Amino acid sequence: MFDVLFIGSGQGAWNGAIPMSKAGLKVAVVEEGLFGGVCSNRGCNAKITLDKPVELVRTIEQLQGRGFDSVPKINWPDLMAHKHEVIGKLAESNKQKLIDAGVKVIVGHGTLVDAKTVQVGDKNYQAKKIVLVLGQHPHRLDIPGKEYLHDSTDFLSISQMPKQLTIIGAGYVGMEFASIANAVGASVNVILNSHTPLRGFYQPYVQRLVENLRGRGVKFFYDQELTKVVKTESGFKLHGPNQFELTSDYIVDASGRIPSLTNTGLEEVGITTNKNGIEVDDHMQTNVPGIYATGDVVDKTQPKITPTAIFESQYLAQLFTGETTDAINYPTIATTVFSSPRISQVGINPDVAVKSPDKYTIEHFEYADDWFKQVQNEIDGGLTLVFDQNHILVGAVEYSNEAVDAINGLLDIIELRLTHEQVQRFIYTFPSVQHSYFRKI
Repeated sequence: MFDVLFIGSGQGAWNGAIPMSKAGLKVAVVEEGLFGGVCSNRGCNAKITLDKPVELVRTIEQLQGRGFDSVPKINWPDLMAHKHEVIGKLAESNKQKLIDAGVKVIVGHGTLVDAKTVQVGDKNYQAKKIVLVLGQHPHRLDIPGKEYLHDSTDFLSISQMPKQLTIIGAGYVGMEFASIANAVGASVNVILNSHTPLRGFYQPYVQRLVENLRGRGVKFFYDQELTKVVKTESGFKLHGPNQFELTSDYIVDASGRIPSLTNTGLEEVGITTNKNGIEVDDHMQTNVPGIYATGDVVDKTQPKITPTAIFESQYLAQLFTGETTDAINYPTIATTVFSSPRISQVGINPDVAVKSPDKYTIEHFEYADDWFKQVQNEIDGGLTLVFDQNHILVGAVEYSNEAVDAINGLLDIIELRLTHEQVQRFIYTFPSVQHSYFRKI
């Protein structure tokens, strides 16, 4: 019998499985696909690899006439080959890390039989504790012609960039793919079923991003409910109400991601779920004693992103090895849209803070006159800070090419609730993102 058995090998698994095994627990990980989960193999790592040349090209564009006199073109087949080179070896590397740490690797589809038994193929495995790391999968529109739609996995491995690309949805995936495809040279359409791209992100900066992409040729179609997709001789035609029609060579269904709750025995064992995922308590345990869950499959208010899953998995390692008995205490979590430019935020969203002026003050900084941004002619950007009534920084959002670095630097200040005097004790390298931004606090 194993002490702990994970179903799934994503970030919510191996970040906990390895320290558990090293601490002396008998641990197993069941995986039917690529080890490391979506992020490592079919998600953020691949996206970041494909986005890197976009980031560089956008900077060179800003410096035309300021040191550069031409803009290089992105060679998509070469870039895709590089992505395969970088990403293709991660699954085996993740698997080997588990093996090297003494974790038992079981290849196959895991199904719950009862609270202590998991079936893989024709064999049953017993465990004192079971952790469900089932993740999410792409939502697919249920309309005539849905077989012509592609998901994020398909796009991240497409061999040739289509001339006309249509993206259904304007969340993380939709806006990031729109930025990449537009930079490579595709004619990009983005279709929304609402009027709010990137819900949950600071909307003034979201609208600036939309206008930036529009200026580059991306077309946005709001409040459209697609009714069908028809294959034509030259490509595909999308139809919607009020005689809406749009032609495209390639269609990406980025209408969302949903928890993977089927075909794993959850219902048979009696685990409580809802449309948002598996319900857990403050120790990550489901309603069935001894069965836990981590990662994107969990119903939670915290962002469903890789760093959250890692934190949860590491928490279970501490819990199962006796390092703690406390409930999980989530830290401040930063989130980023890897669009061009980026939007990154942490803590209290200014959209929320503005509704409580008695609790928060908001300060805005534009980059059009910031010398540090003028160095690379980045003038379409800004930083918005949220302070409580004691002038403690509690939230920040940035719209810029360097938003990730800026917000990561501010995260520590928010998490530790540092005062103005304490922040002024930090002396950073000049010039640097940290030096520039911390002078604003």
